Amino acid sequence: MLDSVQLGSSGLRVSELCLGTMNFGQPGRGHQGDWTLGPDEAKPIFKAAIDHGLYYFDCADVYGQGACEEVVGKLLLDLLPRQDFVMATKISMPMGKGPNAGGLSRKHVMEGIDNCLQRLGMDYVDHLVIHRHPHGVPGHVSPPIEETMEALHDVVKAGKVLYLGASSMFSWQFAELQHTARENNWTRFVSMQNHYNLVYREEEREMNPYCAQSGVAITPWSPLARGILAGAYQGSLEGGSTSRSRGADKVRTEGLYRGDHVFPIADRVVEVAGRMGKTPAQIALAWLCNKAEIQSPVVGVSRVEQLDALVEAAQIQISPEDTAYLEELYRPVDNLLSLGYS
Repeated sequence: MLDSVQLGSSGLRVSELCLGTMNFGQPGRGHQGDWTLGPDEAKPIFKAAIDHGLYYFDCADVYGQGACEEVVGKLLLDLLPRQDFVMATKISMPMGKGPNAGGLSRKHVMEGIDNCLQRLGMDYVDHLVIHRHPHGVPGHVSPPIEETMEALHDVVKAGKVLYLGASSMFSWQFAELQHTARENNWTRFVSMQNHYNLVYREEEREMNPYCAQSGVAITPWSPLARGILAGAYQGSLEGGSTSRSRGADKVRTEGLYRGDHVFPIADRVVEVAGRMGKTPAQIALAWLCNKAEIQSPVVGVSRVEQLDALVEAAQIQISPEDTAYLEELYRPVDNLLSLGYS
């Protein structure tokens, strides 16, 4: 059974794992459509999550171009009273071809959250996460950060959002957003959903220490490196063994994971897992959960047994010796944000 943890220094408590919902919606719709599960396949996974004490769910408007929010909202409201789960969703990515259909302008923040609530069937979301920095998506207009931060503050004061979170950006950008909010008495971010796992650790340089020092929760995405650390690629990016790793998502994985260290580290995860009688996915996730500054990694699953294993991983303790062994081969790589997008 999962424990509850405080989300940073806020008053919100969440389960120590968050269920990422990118792969739920309408099969064939959206950028992940070739590995999307429909509501009938998703429902047993949501039931199992609730049974395990997992009540924190992460969504985004762009997942399935809105279909994900529709499916997730209906499932949760059918399974639980609204006050018994924490719903996070994200805005910023383009939701159509219109000139204002994406980004973090005041117009899109206001329209975007209303559209999210309509699709979810909810009056409010507990946790609204900006799906990158206001200037962080190529092709978007770059509004003044004051415009974005005031608009986010206004949706909080309107009762449509309870807490704000941010996602992958440079630490100086995040610090600037927080400073701008503080100077204007606007709502600050309580969480950072960044890209962090055993084979991409550039966030240890600045973002993770900044968040730990300033009381911001770290809720990493891709804790299993899109299946690499779970064995889905079987030693190379050409060895995909799942619908996701064999499909269009492979291109995204190739863009995220560079460097000669990636698969040797994955091999060590397999080795440590074998010695401990666990799965590679459990060890990769336990490595994250053992770090005091990490609150609620965002995990994705397509089967109930995968969820069962990851819930167990939250309680696995890895020895200092094995931790050092898993971390030893890591080599610095370009911060993906410096290449344009993470």
